[in-house]
Amino acid sequence: MKVATAAPIFAALGDPTRLSIVARLCTHGPQSITALTDATDVTRQAVTKHLLALEEAGLVRGSREGRERIWELQGKRLDDARAYLADISARWDAAIDRLRAFVETDD
Repeated sequence: MKVATAAPIFAALGDPTRLSIVARLCTHGPQSITALTDATDVTRQAVTKHLLALEEAGLVRGSREGRERIWELQGKRLDDARAYLADISARWDAAIDRLRAFVETDD
């Protein structure tokens, strides 16, 4: 995954309210705006704005069920973020190994 692809995911997750919404959807599955609002200290309008930001980043998807809009997590995008972090971690590990090898050489 490229930085330009990963950046919107991490930008969306960088807000505590949005991260809380994602965590709630992970734990409790798809939920309505009403249920998500009841679980926070913010207004329904604010939760809606946060959900739209998460949707734009591809992290959630909303669908109509009767009069309600039900929001569900898009796990693929979280998997993409996890893979990106694993790649960065592997690069750091390799860099540390190179530094260790350099420091430990007997020149």
